[in-house]
Amino acid sequence: MKDSPVNTFLKEAISFEKNSETAVYIQIAQQMSNAIQRGYLTKGTALPGTRVFSQLLHIHRNTAVAVYDELASQGWIEILPNKGSFVLVPEQKTNAIKAKHNSLQQVNDYPSKTGFPFQPSFHLASTNENSTTKYNLNDGQPDLRLHPTHHFSKWYSASMKRKNLVTKWNQNSTFHSAFEIQLCNYLNATRGFHIQPNNIMNTRSTEMSLYIVSQLLIRPKDVVLVGSLSHYNANMTLQQAGATIKTIPVDENGLDIDYIAKHFMKHSIRCVYVSSNRHYPTTNTLSAERRLQLLELAKKYQFAIIEDDFDYDFQYEGTAKLPLASSDTEGMVIYLGKLGQSLFPSFQTGFVVAPENLISEAKNYLQLLDKQGDLIQEQMLSELIYEGEIHRLLKKNILIYKQRRDFLCDCLNAYFGKNIQWRKPKGGLAIWIQFEPKFSLIQLAEQAKKENVLLPKTILYQDKETCAIRFGFGHLNEEEIEAVVLALKKAYDKITLV
Repeated sequence: MKDSPVNTFLKEAISFEKNSETAVYIQIAQQMSNAIQRGYLTKGTALPGTRVFSQLLHIHRNTAVAVYDELASQGWIEILPNKGSFVLVPEQKTNAIKAKHNSLQQVNDYPSKTGFPFQPSFHLASTNENSTTKYNLNDGQPDLRLHPTHHFSKWYSASMKRKNLVTKWNQNSTFHSAFEIQLCNYLNATRGFHIQPNNIMNTRSTEMSLYIVSQLLIRPKDVVLVGSLSHYNANMTLQQAGATIKTIPVDENGLDIDYIAKHFMKHSIRCVYVSSNRHYPTTNTLSAERRLQLLELAKKYQFAIIEDDFDYDFQYEGTAKLPLASSDTEGMVIYLGKLGQSLFPSFQTGFVVAPENLISEAKNYLQLLDKQGDLIQEQMLSELIYEGEIHRLLKKNILIYKQRRDFLCDCLNAYFGKNIQWRKPKGGLAIWIQFEPKFSLIQLAEQAKKENVLLPKTILYQDKETCAIRFGFGHLNEEEIEAVVLALKKAYDKITLV
């Protein structure tokens, strides 16, 4: 029996790694089921007993028993007492696909590369960095720990129980949803708009909004103007659509609009991307004078303005300046925003505000990307807006974020003093910190990692004129903020005092 063709095949074809995360008996069972699928072991084939099987593969007999039990539980073999184990080919399994020239282990592995060429997306390469550090900085994200979990579960459950929910899912209505109406009301009240539901489209995120808008606006080699320091994520999306990115200076009053008028001509610009309320990454606000200049120049030069107002809601002092879009009478501005930043990310939603003809076309793209949408989310958000819960949550969290901003400023003063330059922003969840004299921020990041703090490359800004980081504080409590600032000071000293 030991020299039978079946035994020889099993001995030569099956291999396993004892140090693998996958148990040995699972590895062997997967390869044997693969062999049955591909016809190497045919229906009715008698398998060796567990004692012989364990000797063939040099495994413990208990492992051999586990292999057979696993195969039997999946219906690949039948174990008959006092008779042996026999191969089955269950009818519900897929038809055998023979791989004539591959070893059994190779056939069992899924290919790591395609056998055909395709166009890689250089501009959309992931910027995520893996780290085991205790503290991870970001560019300014909300703190998920502030979100009342029990309230969310109650709201979500109530929305799912609405009797008209299934009806909404099964119909293609041409009428505006309750959510669109409530969102219009909310934006008209908070941002000075005078819009109707046909001027708005809600999406899964601001990133999806920008992607759809870029598909509508941009053709290959169209010129798009952004700040000399600008949002890397937006730049990648615009470049992926074919845009030629050109930068313009940024100062304490935001984008330099005079520079655009002096260096570009009519019809030479497709659009200008701007964060008017708080420029990314510097947090500088576009001044009232420059806002009017930009609107006039857009009309004169015939370019679109993409206004990304990603953190309008987080205003700590005074009132936030109304968006450019609220003063647009010529249909030159496409406004991108986000609702629900005080909610869990899965409950947040992006939106686009623009003239009706563009929104109509944008919704055609949205139908391709996200036809189903999330009616439960929309139902819940419309009720939270109507009941004022969104406003209450935001006001409550703003007080906490303001305290964290002030505490971070105190820590920066205490630990760094005059070694850095920064201004306390009137809103947002990040502070723009500049170092003078300049040094290698990559070295700072490496030293910070040794102090248990991750500084992602996406928050480091360094060139001949700039040596700065965008320090997001929203996700850190006061104890964590002090620990991070202290760690950064230690890393800074190790570099600059050498």
